[in-house]
Amino acid sequence: MAILTVRNVPDEVHRALRVRAALRGRSTEAEVRAILKETVLPEGRVGLGSLLTAVGRRAVLTKEESAGFAQRDTTPARPIDLE
Repeated sequence: MAILTVRNVPDEVHRALRVRAALRGRSTEAEVRAILKETVLPEGRVGLGSLLTAVGRRAVLTKEESAGFAQRDTTPARPIDLE
């Protein structure tokens, strides 16, 4: 887990955070974590895997077409030549 320091928070913002945290029964630090999490990871967001699955379902691929996705090239990669 990362450590984050926020400097120069205005007094009125700090007071509002403390009040908001107290109303929710949390520490100010826990409240800030909750606000950040709710803001950058909203509950309704769609993950990339879910989005790709939805696109695949809409594409209506045949069994032969979808079987191609299961095949993997296991050939080792060659280093690039920079000369």
